[in-house]
Amino acid sequence: MIVKSSVARFDGPGMRFTVRTGSGHEIVLDDADGNAGPRPVEMLLVGQVGCTGMDVMSILQKKRQVVTRYEVSVTANQRDDRQPAIYTSADVIHIVEGPAIDESAVRRAIELSATRYCSVAAMLSAGTVEIHHRFRILGGAAPIEGEVVVTGPHADPDALGQRQPNLAG
Repeated sequence: MIVKSSVARFDGPGMRFTVRTGSGHEIVLDDADGNAGPRPVEMLLVGQVGCTGMDVMSILQKKRQVVTRYEVSVTANQRDDRQPAIYTSADVIHIVEGPAIDESAVRRAIELSATRYCSVAAMLSAGTVEIHHRFRILGGAAPIEGEVVVTGPHADPDALGQRQPNLAG
């Protein structure tokens, strides 16, 4: 088993903390009043786009796709009627641009990230979040859009890779 760690030091004023990760990086976290850094719950979304983005780009590079622009975004719904204010659903959208992007390569890269490789997506999907993994390909005659797979909520992380993806764009 691998052990990861972080330490949060209260710096004030308000609710400002400096967090030092186990890999030695520092991040300032704050609440809306101080606004000196992201909110802790926003960092879950940062982790989601960073994790899946690294997966998808790595896979597309291995598939020799010439990507001139890649962007991944996440928009999540957070309940506000009671605490804890958990995320309930999210849309992850991959925008891939290049001269001859293969749609099947993009779909497969997103599917593998969502169901096998991205630890953050697996943890969110195992909890309360239903995640829609979508794409948009630019650079051809017309944009191509689709949804690859939906994961969560309460998904078994070990069974995710065994699901059949929704490949009917």
